[in-house]
Amino acid sequence: MQNTYTVSARGKQESEPISRFLRNNFGNLPLQQIDSVFGFVERSTMYGGRMFFDRQLSDSDVQELNDKGIGLRIPFTNHNIERQEYEENRALLEKYHARPNSVIVTNDDLARWVRQDFPDYSIEASVIKNITSLRKLQSALELYDTVVLPMILNYKHDFLKSIEDKDRIRLFANAGCALTCPSRICYASVSVVNKFKGGEFQCSQSLKKRELMGMVDFDIEELNALGFHRFKLLRARPGNMTGY
Repeated sequence: MQNTYTVSARGKQESEPISRFLRNNFGNLPLQQIDSVFGFVERSTMYGGRMFFDRQLSDSDVQELNDKGIGLRIPFTNHNIERQEYEENRALLEKYHARPNSVIVTNDDLARWVRQDFPDYSIEASVIKNITSLRKLQSALELYDTVVLPMILNYKHDFLKSIEDKDRIRLFANAGCALTCPSRICYASVSVVNKFKGGEFQCSQSLKKRELMGMVDFDIEELNALGFHRFKLLRARPGNMTGY
């Protein structure tokens, strides 16, 4: 089975053509193996994971990706989303509601609302949900189409072997600061900041003291042998780093 990858648009400017961005940052990856690109489109209070500053993917980017059979993945991974807020974002959801596009979700209520109102979206459970047990995984698979598992589980081969529906699991192909972070309080703080009502970014460790290993590349062949073929590929920052 061929590996497929979802790749990050982090660091892309809206004005940069998506074809150039992919060539410059993921040029060693055959285009036919990229199933989707995740990044920010229009401003929204439902974003999470990273702070929203500017749009990364333009309408022409999305159209070009879709023409090539590559999906847009919208990171609606904010921890806290109210029904009224969801209603306010309906126009955005409607705009990109077409296969092969998808949404990445942390909040289960949002996943249910999208499932009911926008059935053509594939819905993926974000790594932010921190699903680390078979019980949690089974519960998530009842609601989500696919689930992203935390980076650290790439080393837990007994756990990975025990998963039955491996085709619905996405593993990280590489990793940054989240691999060694003890608490990941950044995600909750970013959820607050992305409401555009204040708040500040928080990190669980001092930038000078925290353990940074640069970009860690996992053994894909080893993970293939365990039965996994869906991966998430991050873009390295200058200096081969990710995170903040």
